[in-house]
Amino acid sequence: MALDRSAIVRTGLRVLDQVGLEALTLRKIASELGVQPPALYWHFKSKQDLIDEMASTLLADHAQPIPEDTAWEQFALTFGEGMRQMLLRYRDGAKMFAGTHLTDTSVYRHQDAALRLLTGAGFSLEDAGQVFWTVYTYTIGYVIEEQAVYPRPGERDERYDIDHRTERMAHENVPLAAAAGPALFTDFDRRYTRGLQAIITGVATWRT
Repeated sequence: MALDRSAIVRTGLRVLDQVGLEALTLRKIASELGVQPPALYWHFKSKQDLIDEMASTLLADHAQPIPEDTAWEQFALTFGEGMRQMLLRYRDGAKMFAGTHLTDTSVYRHQDAALRLLTGAGFSLEDAGQVFWTVYTYTIGYVIEEQAVYPRPGERDERYDIDHRTERMAHENVPLAAAAGPALFTDFDRRYTRGLQAIITGVATWRT
C-alpha cells in the first residue's frame, strides 16, 4: 500500500488512542506503518504538523450539512454534543484538538453555514461568531477535564476516586467542597448538556 498523508493520519489517530498525546511520536507511527521515520517527514515536517492534520481530519469528518429549517438552539446543541462525542472517540482527543491549526479549508463551509443560520436567527455577525466560538471552546475545555478523569470510556483515573478525594480533604475543614465531589466528577453527560444549555440560554439575549 502506498504511504500517503491519509494513511499516516488514520494510523496516527489509532496510535494516539493506544498511547496518548504525550507518548505519541512519529517514530511510533512509522513503526505501526512498517516504515522508517524519515518516510513520514516527507509528508509532515513535525509532530505538530501531523497533529494539525489529525484534528482537521476529525473536524471534516464531523461536519454535517445543516438543514435550512434548523432552529439555532438545536444547531448549537447538536453541534456541541456531536463535537464532544467526536473528541471522546480518542484518548486525549480534546488535548490533541486544542490550539491546532486547521489544514483542511473545506471545514470553513460548515462554519459559514452555521454563521448564516445564526445571523438569520437575529444575531449580528460578531455575536454569531461568538456563539459558535463559545460552544466550540466550551466543548474542548470540558472534554479535556473529562478525559483527565476518564482517559478512556469506562476507565477512571484512580486519582479521581471520590472516596479517596474525600479522605484527602478530611483535615481541611471543607465540608461543602468534599460533598461536591460526586457533582464534580460524575455524570459527565448530564453536566455537559446542562452547561451547554446554560450557554444557549445566555446568548439568546444577544439576538436583535
